[in-house]
Amino acid sequence: MKRAVIVGAGIAGLSTALRLSQDGWRTVVVERAPARRSSGYLVNLLGPGYDAAERLGLLPALSARQLGLFTTVLVRADGRPKFTVPSAVAEAALGKRTMSVFRGDLETALYEAVRDRTEFRFGTTVASIDQDADRVRVVLSDGTTEDADLLIGADGVHSATRTAVFGAGLRVDLPYVVAAFPLAHPVAGVPDSSATTFIGPGRTAAIVNLGPQRSSAFFTYRCADPGSELRRGPVAALSAAFGDLGAGVPDAVRHLEKHPADAYFDAVSQVVMPRWSAGRVVLLGDAAWCVTLFAGHGAALALTGADQLGAALRQHDDDIPAALSDWESGLRPEAVKRQALARRGMLQYAPPSRLHVWMSDLTIRAITLPGVRGLVRRGIERANR
Repeated sequence: MKRAVIVGAGIAGLSTALRLSQDGWRTVVVERAPARRSSGYLVNLLGPGYDAAERLGLLPALSARQLGLFTTVLVRADGRPKFTVPSAVAEAALGKRTMSVFRGDLETALYEAVRDRTEFRFGTTVASIDQDADRVRVVLSDGTTEDADLLIGADGVHSATRTAVFGAGLRVDLPYVVAAFPLAHPVAGVPDSSATTFIGPGRTAAIVNLGPQRSSAFFTYRCADPGSELRRGPVAALSAAFGDLGAGVPDAVRHLEKHPADAYFDAVSQVVMPRWSAGRVVLLGDAAWCVTLFAGHGAALALTGADQLGAALRQHDDDIPAALSDWESGLRPEAVKRQALARRGMLQYAPPSRLHVWMSDLTIRAITLPGVRGLVRRGIERANR
C-alpha cells in the first residue's frame, strides 16, 4: 500500500487525502493547529471545481449546505442603495452546474468524508524532510517518523513545506489586506436573503444576509504596509478602514469585536513557482499557486488539483516523478490564467479612483440587462473550459 503524508488540513489537504484514500493510499494528515479551523467566507464551485466535487462524491453533502443565489444591492457609503443586481443575473451567467457554500461547510463535508479513511495529527508540524529516489522520510514535531512514497505540502500561502524544500522568495506580497468572518445572526441594514456591497476607491465591504448561521462579512482594502495592518489586528484595522460606512458594516465590526478569533485576516499574496514538485515532494493548493481571493477560484482549484493529482498517480502507478510532471503540465495553465485574472480583479475590489468606481458601476449595470446576460454566461463558460 502506498503511503502519503499530507501537510495541512484545509480544503487542499482534505481533498487530497480523500482522493488518494479512494485509490487505496494510506494517508496521514499533519496539521499545526490543535483542532480543525474554519472560515466563514463564501466560495464558488463551478467548472472543473464543480466536476471535481462531483467525482469526489461531495455533492450530496454540499447540496444540503449550499447557499443558493441571492440578490446583491450596490450601496453608497451611508448605506443608501445605488442599484440592485437580481439573483436571476447570477443564475443566467453561471448556469446550473455551480454551487456556493461557506468555506467552513466545504471543509466539514470533506472532513466527514475522509475522517474514517485517514489518520489526523493535529497540533503537529514537520521537523525535517529527507528523501531519496525510493521514499521521503518526514520527522514530525511529536517525535515520530513517517516513511512515505509522497509528501504533499497543502499548508497554504505561508507554507512551511514550500520554504523547507523550495526556499523563500516564492510568495509575492501585494499591497492589500483581506478579512472575512461568519455572522451568527443577520445584521441591521441588510435586507433578508441578499447581500449589500460597497465599492469605493481602494476598498470593498460586503455583507451577506441569508439568515442565522448563514451570514458573513467580507472586507478588502489597499494599504501601503499590510504587515502593520495585521499587527493592529482585525477589529482595529477594519474600524479604521471602514468606520465611516453604513449598510450593516458597523454591526458586523461589533460582532467581530466579540468573536475576533472567527476572522480570516491576512495580507493578499500570490505564490509564483517555476515548479511545484521536487522528487517525492509536491505542493498543492495555495502553497503552490495561490491565486488570491480576488480570483474567486481558490477552493475550486484546490479540489481540481487534488482530483487530477489522484488521476495522474493512478495512471503512472509506481513512477511518481512522471505522475507529478504530467499532473503539473495539465493544471499549470489554469492556475496561471487565474492568477492573471486576479491581478486584473484588484481593480474591481479596490478601484484606484472614483472614475474606476463609476466605470465598474456601468459594467455591472450593463450585465443586468437581459440581452447581455447570455453573452456573460458564454464568456464564463469559455473561461471555465
